[in-house]
Amino acid sequence: MPDTEAGATHPDIGDIRIEDVVGIKEQTAFERVISSQAFWVTIALIGIVALMSYLQPDAFASQANAYNITRNFAAIGIIAMGMTAVIITGGIDLSVGSVLALAAICGARTMEAGFDWYVAYAVGLAAGAAAGAVNGALIAYVRLPPFVVTLGMLSIARSLAIVASENRVIYQFGEGGDVFKEIGGGKITIPWFDGAGLDLSNMFVVLVALAVLMAVVLRLTAWGRYLLAIGGNEQAARLTGIPVDRIKLQVYVLSGLTAALAALMMAGYQGSASNGMGKTYELYVIAATVIGGANLMGGKGSIYGAFIGAALIFLIRNSLIMFGVDANWYDLFVGLFIILAVLLERLRGRTRG
Repeated sequence: MPDTEAGATHPDIGDIRIEDVVGIKEQTAFERVISSQAFWVTIALIGIVALMSYLQPDAFASQANAYNITRNFAAIGIIAMGMTAVIITGGIDLSVGSVLALAAICGARTMEAGFDWYVAYAVGLAAGAAAGAVNGALIAYVRLPPFVVTLGMLSIARSLAIVASENRVIYQFGEGGDVFKEIGGGKITIPWFDGAGLDLSNMFVVLVALAVLMAVVLRLTAWGRYLLAIGGNEQAARLTGIPVDRIKLQVYVLSGLTAALAALMMAGYQGSASNGMGKTYELYVIAATVIGGANLMGGKGSIYGAFIGAALIFLIRNSLIMFGVDANWYDLFVGLFIILAVLLERLRGRTRG
């Protein structure tokens, strides 16, 4: 029995668009930009800069203050690059602050033992990768919850850092110490319109380079698309042949590596390493990614959002200090921003629904 009547015409399957099927209008590039949380965070950042430049022109709108802000948020930004990949897959890494301390101590002890700076970097990065691999293996292959695993690693890594440091501050970096300190604490000067040049810390330059690399990987490679697929619907991702377990392992290793990189550069900048480094950093890193638009349920996040989120957090901190606000209030604001960012994401989801 024929399915169609004689003479009937039918649309070519190639003419059917996704919005015809699901009833959702495809957004233009402009609509995507203005509907993103990162866009409004950028607007807020620009507004705060303009306001502070007007209210505190001498103290705030100075090259020295701009240098301090970019240097201070660079460490959080570097770690947020790895955290973004983790959160996109629907995971979370609460251990980054403790892994930072462990990597810094491992690198510093290596320098103290007489090895050169590049050996210290290799050892520190290996420590971060190892911690991330343990997290990833337990989460991906043993199927333990990310919150539980990384909370446990938070305690384990901090304890290992205390033991490895013998509960002391390490500041004797040996013959390669000058290079080690220059890598973390040095700066580059680029030409600027006033002729004096613009100083950028090495840590900030590394952050920008890493952000560009990560943005390209997430947007233009299959690996980046796999992260979004896993976070959006893990079961469907498995059915399509995506190696979910392997990629989960990789993102936690990446998170450990970025924490270790920030640790080694911080140790160089400070000229010392202690087992107390990185405390509460997990709060700031998660805040940066969430404020920048990442969804803690997975399937959404951007490198630019994490970058601008970290910048906003430290810009607000700098502004509060200039107004004489007690530093003890700072974490209260960070916590409120996390809740507000999640609330706004929930409200936008209801609006789209």
